[in-house]
Amino acid sequence: MEFFTVLLSGLLGILAPAGLIIDSVAENAIRDQLEDVEQLEVRVDNAPSYQILQGRVQRVRIAGRGLFPIEGVRIDTLELETDAIALDPNRLQEGQSALEQPLQAGIRLVLKSADLNQALQSPEITERLRDLSLNLVSRSRAEQLQRYDFIDPQIEFLEGHPTGNVSPRLRVQVILREQEAQEDLQIIAELGLKAISAQQIQIVEPTISANGEPVPQALIQPLIDGINQQLNLGSLETFGITARLLQLEVNPESLSLAAFIRVEPAQNSGN
Repeated sequence: MEFFTVLLSGLLGILAPAGLIIDSVAENAIRDQLEDVEQLEVRVDNAPSYQILQGRVQRVRIAGRGLFPIEGVRIDTLELETDAIALDPNRLQEGQSALEQPLQAGIRLVLKSADLNQALQSPEITERLRDLSLNLVSRSRAEQLQRYDFIDPQIEFLEGHPTGNVSPRLRVQVILREQEAQEDLQIIAELGLKAISAQQIQIVEPTISANGEPVPQALIQPLIDGINQQLNLGSLETFGITARLLQLEVNPESLSLAAFIRVEPAQNSGN
């Protein structure tokens, strides 16, 4: 969700100091929140001038290609369209949460397998992947896993039919290198992705092998359960975000999804 936080920050920054909202100001505000941008187009449907001064916008449309929320991580395609936006200009200029009404948007996201694999070669991303794995297993297994370094992680998108009976599948490979003995353990995992509801994606029919030997299902399931909890979009409601998955497609070159997002205004704590 880090990218959506960046994107929201950009949207909340489209109010210029002079009180005017224009496409170039909105585009520059979003560019400033990203590490790099290949292509970006922002269209703002302006309300009458007196409403603009009050922080009202009828609609914002964003189309981007090659967006880098952090160095080395590329999002191939982003398309976003909001409903009307209402901001408090004074709170915005003070750096506070400025939403006065829920922010609703439709979003389409495309991730290329080649970009994901390039990102996985980044030491920073590899370390994040390792930390995530530690958080998804029991304490005793996390202590064991800390003895290993993650080497050369790779992901491959397999053919799938998200509207049929066959779930789209992924193949993940990584080498776990024991830090002291420098012994390698090659892990290959293949798993299906299934949207069981508008808020829940689950891993289905997982298979994992270690140096060519199948890993028993009893050892796999706790890890899969932990990942599935992370894939529950309902958990975002704690942060005032409602997300609904509309479409999920996987092919050998890319993963694409479409979703609806609603962000509630932050409660004023009086501080």
